[in-house]
Amino acid sequence: MNEPSVGPLAWVNGSDAPEKTSINLGFMALSDCASVVVAATQGFAQPYGLTLNLKRQTSWANLRDKLTSGELDAAHSLYGLVYAVHLGIGGVAATEMAVLMGLNHNGQSINLSHGLQRLGVTSPEALDRHVHQSRPKLTFAQTFPTGTHAMWLYYWLASQGIHPLQDVTSVVVPPPQMVAHLQAGRIDGFCVGEPWSASAVQQNLGFTLATSQAIWPDHPEKVLGCTRAFVEQYPNTARALVMAILEASRFIEQSPENRRSTAQLLSAADYLDTPVDTIEPRLLGDYADGLGNRWQDPHALRFHGHGEVNMPYLSDGMWFMTQFRRWGLLRDDPDYLGVARQVQQLSLYRDAAGALGITADSHEMRSSQLIDGKIWDGADPAAYARSFTLHAMTDTPALRARP
Repeated sequence: MNEPSVGPLAWVNGSDAPEKTSINLGFMALSDCASVVVAATQGFAQPYGLTLNLKRQTSWANLRDKLTSGELDAAHSLYGLVYAVHLGIGGVAATEMAVLMGLNHNGQSINLSHGLQRLGVTSPEALDRHVHQSRPKLTFAQTFPTGTHAMWLYYWLASQGIHPLQDVTSVVVPPPQMVAHLQAGRIDGFCVGEPWSASAVQQNLGFTLATSQAIWPDHPEKVLGCTRAFVEQYPNTARALVMAILEASRFIEQSPENRRSTAQLLSAADYLDTPVDTIEPRLLGDYADGLGNRWQDPHALRFHGHGEVNMPYLSDGMWFMTQFRRWGLLRDDPDYLGVARQVQQLSLYRDAAGALGITADSHEMRSSQLIDGKIWDGADPAAYARSFTLHAMTDTPALRARP
């Protein structure tokens, strides 16, 4: 193992040289792709002997298909997308997958339409009343059937007594199209990553009712995903890629100025193609919800957090599987821990972090309290999955939706 003091060029010239030097790296137009874009464009990859070719995708389904076909080597990915492909959920053949590192925590939102705002549906309680008293059903959009946004939307609705699969209609819309769907009246609300929630608020197309960090402070979100075959075939490349993106993540968080310059970079046509004043405020934790409330969010979008964000905890991957089970996407309990050990590339991540002098947590699990008061620590995932009043498990009596 090279000492950090040796510097990145030792990785390029020695036995740790990347086996593949030109990497096709997929991303979606979201603020949380920042570390991938910064790594590729600001000189963080070259010292490791890598060229990162950024490939913007039009939808998460598109990104998934190109990742599994090998057209993309790695990608800015939804946590739940990686696990769904690995488990063969969602109409695609199971492909062994890998999470190389976490890319961010926090920074997603649930917005409601201006129409609901006019009706006074501006609180969780008002939404609960409206859903259970009105017909037709409201339609909510998320970005991918097993994605993080579907899981945050479902978890939040259920925590308010609203069954996400019975009381409302759920549809899939790619992130950059959310605002247009809201404007056209096709949907009543959505859960999506920034800057699209902020964009809707700025255009007076409704308001932010809940942030994802209010559901789970410092929750796992996007990851650097690839196939297991890629890691096995190109282990040095995978490690060098993690190191480059780790350095970029650290850079973004070094100062408010770096965050601002990152927002400026992301606003370009090749990346988010949206005004910088839509991206920058929430990237800096400055939230305005469209209802007259403004606050500095203590759990805004994080890219590094001294490595805390980037550590691929086993419990983070396991949580998404508990929610697949809860909502009927998995009919049986998987081997939660066994699957997480296959997917989360802990050893590779620790090597990369150690080489950069970044402390990698010695624990494989972390503990968090979510909005409904439940503690998730990875200790008993099967029991946790069964512990919810609202669910869609066929082998457990479900609480029926209220008439």
